[in-house]
Parts: sequence; structure tokens; C-alpha cells
Amino acid sequence: MKLLLIGGGGREHALAWALTRSPRLKKLFCAPGNAGTARLAENVAIQATQIERLVEFAQANEIDLTIVGPEQPIALGIYDAFSRVSLKIAAPSKRAALLETSKANAKEFMSKYEIPTARFGVFADYERACAFLDQLAPPVVIKADGLAAGKGVVIAPTRAAAEQTLRQFLVERRFGEASRRVVLEEYLSGREFSLFIASDGQSWCYLGTAQDYKRRGEGDRGLNTGGMGAVSPVPWLSDQMLSQTQQQIVRPTFAGLAREGIRYQGILYFGLIWTAGGPQLLEYNVRFGDPETQALVPRFDFDLLELFQRIVEGRLAGFTCRLKPKTAVCVVAISQGYPGSYEMGKPISGLENQVEQPDLFIFHAGTARNDGRLVSAGGRVLSTVGLAASLAEARAKAYRALQKISFAGMGHRRDIGN
Repeated sequence: MKLLLIGGGGREHALAWALTRSPRLKKLFCAPGNAGTARLAENVAIQATQIERLVEFAQANEIDLTIVGPEQPIALGIYDAFSRVSLKIAAPSKRAALLETSKANAKEFMSKYEIPTARFGVFADYERACAFLDQLAPPVVIKADGLAAGKGVVIAPTRAAAEQTLRQFLVERRFGEASRRVVLEEYLSGREFSLFIASDGQSWCYLGTAQDYKRRGEGDRGLNTGGMGAVSPVPWLSDQMLSQTQQQIVRPTFAGLAREGIRYQGILYFGLIWTAGGPQLLEYNVRFGDPETQALVPRFDFDLLELFQRIVEGRLAGFTCRLKPKTAVCVVAISQGYPGSYEMGKPISGLENQVEQPDLFIFHAGTARNDGRLVSAGGRVLSTVGLAASLAEARAKAYRALQKISFAGMGHRRDIGN
């Protein structure tokens, strides 16, 4: 099969690595890809949001199947555009994508189908939003309704901080159209985790769990980022807890989608928190997470290309998504200043010193080639992933590999998997 993989981050490098292990693969293209995917595929100079150009490329190159990594092209309706010209694509429709692209829509869906979630209100008016604060004890969770690159969620510790954030979102439009509306939620105490499901619109398959580290600083302090690392599986999540989550949240979600007449084809990510009262749903994402994918993919013990093929052909029933009984720890190396402003073009050294190991992976994210040299080209630059029988051993592998890599201003968290 000839595949087109859309995206250029660490998630896409991990997916590309897994796809190239399939005997079904004939040729892999990545648009736009990065310096890591260039070693596995042919990178194509088309951005993930250039939908019509991607359609034209898929037609001209007789692509058998397109796989979408990031959320932006899904939000723009890439599934609908490809389907109109009978191109096969593993991604949910624009309507289904509202589960991620509109947090207000997602919360209303959860409420309608009695999926456990925090008490909330949706507002476009600053004064009304402030009035709703009377019903919530601080801290308060404030979310921009639309996509904000993982940075549109603020936990306001006081009433004054909440009002300031609401002003930034609703009045100053910090995230433009994405913060035209906000969701105000009660703060839930507990431990967060993510669960991943593949769906062909009729059947679904469990793909594993991961724990993401969103904050920039150790001990979960500092600004929210796109993700500083991840662990898979979630070490404290028991089989009973997983079963309860699937029963109370996953099953009602797919029952609700069926009731809404939405045939969901693709990956559905459940952002969850385990509270004293059991699992609660924080959010949906309509694709694989990043950097959770970098920790999940090395544990896959099945043909990922076959999974995507079955998704688009409606043949997921009976497919076994086997997982290796090992733990993966992913640590992300970032540019100085991230998630704020940062410089790019810093030469990266040390990758040539890495000894090839079966259970050690280095996935590129914001990397590029400049006059033959590998340089940084983003906020999150690359990640090292260790896979082992124990969490401690996997963690040690990931950090040992990262210690051999350097670029000016490189940073990382030292407590991933602690």
C-alpha cells in the first residue's frame, strides 16, 4: 500500500516508525514530516492544513490510504474533503471532530448522555461568566472553547485570577476566535490519565492508556505545554479501574455517537481523571495524543497499518490490539523559552553517539536539516523513549539516552515517570 501520513511532530515520527514495520507497506509519504520521518519516508513540502493541496497530492500519487496525526486538518474537514473524491482516509469527520474542536459541544454531549464529568457552564459574555463564578468554589477551571494548541486551559486559584483569565479570553480574545466562548468548570481533585480507542464507526478496540505531563516544571508546576513526557501504561490504574472507565465513559460515548448519527472512524482519545467517586471525563481528542503516542506505539504488538486499513473499511470487529507487557517512558527535550517564545536553528549533537537498541527509541518533533546539519525547528524538539519490564528500567533508559543529546538551551523535566 502507498500511504500518506499527515503531520510533522513526534507523534507522526512514532506512527511512521510503526507503519514502516508493516509488510503491507509499499511506500510512505509524510506531509510535511521532519528530519526523523525523512529517514523512514519521503517528506512532502505540504503543510497539514493545506487540505486541497493534500487532496491533489493523494490523487496524483495514487495514495491508497491517508492517516492524519494532528487535530488542525481534522478540524478543517480533511475527512470530508478526501471522501468527496473517494480517497480513503483514517480520520473522523468535521462533525465528529466537534468533540475536540468545541469544548462547549463536548461538555453538552457528555451531559446529554450522562457521562460523568465536572459541573460546568458555557459563556460568551464576560459579566455572565463572572456571575457563574458564584456557584463554583476556587480553584476554577477555565477553557477556551476552540483549539488553542494545548494552552487554552487555565486553573485559576482565586476568584480574582478567574476574572482576569475570563477577561483575557472573552474580552481581549487571547486565542482569537477559539476564545469567543469559554467553558467554566468546577475543579476535580484526582489523578489524570488518558485512554485511547480505535473505532470504525461500528466496533471499537482498546489501544492502551498513558499518563501525560503537561506542566513545564518539575512537580507539575509552571505553564501548560503541549506535553513534556508520558508513561504507558498508567502504573497506578488497576484492571478494575480500567473496566469501570470503559463501562461508565467509553461505552456511553459510542452509544451517544450512534444516537447522534455520527459514524466515528479513527482514533478517540479520552482525557480522564480518577476521583474519589470514580472516573470523570475531562475532554475528548479526536486523534492520537502527543507525546502519549511516543510511549504507546512501542508497546503495540500488532500491525498498525492493518488497524488503520480495517478502520476505513469498517472491518475492526475481531481485530486484536495486543499490547506488549512492558512499560514505556517518554521524555521530551524542548527549546529554551518553550512554551513561550523560543529560538530555532540550534545545531543538535549526540544522536550519532546513540547505540541502536531494540527497546530505545528517539522520535523527532521540531527538527530539520540545514546545510546537512540537524537543527532545532520547534518548541518540542525530540523525545527519547525507553521500553522495559519495569517503570524504573524504562525511565533509566530514556534519561540515559537524553543525557547524550544536546543543543543550545535544551531543557527537559527530570521527574517523568517518578
